[in-house]
Amino acid sequence: MLAVAGLCVSALALRVHYDTGTEPCSINDHWDCGIVNHSTYAVFHHVPVAAIGIGGYLLIGVLALARRRILLLGAAIIGLGFALHLSGIERDVLQVWCLYCVISQGIIALITLLSAGWLIAAQIAKSRAGRAAAA
Repeated sequence: MLAVAGLCVSALALRVHYDTGTEPCSINDHWDCGIVNHSTYAVFHHVPVAAIGIGGYLLIGVLALARRRILLLGAAIIGLGFALHLSGIERDVLQVWCLYCVISQGIIALITLLSAGWLIAAQIAKSRAGRAAAA
């Protein structure tokens, strides 16, 4: 469910990236998705960062459905690191925040925490099952 939410937020940011009109999330001087998504930092190797987000959330959703806990946690950590890097650019360089980006940051942080918890819970259950079988 969180991957779907992240995918939707990334799609909204991608729409802003290609839109040339006034953005619905242009709130004030400190909150403007258009400034962020039209900056040079909104593209990574000729690919919009929002499109990378869509791909990342798709991968996370597939890994979660396939119950690939270790790979899921790895993908989530990479996504969180990338999102934190971009948030640093918003804070320190652009000095403008994108509402969609901040929502995505919260989603990927939550996915990372939940996937770590899911992996730990699975390891504990496996350990308990192994001890019960040995007894």
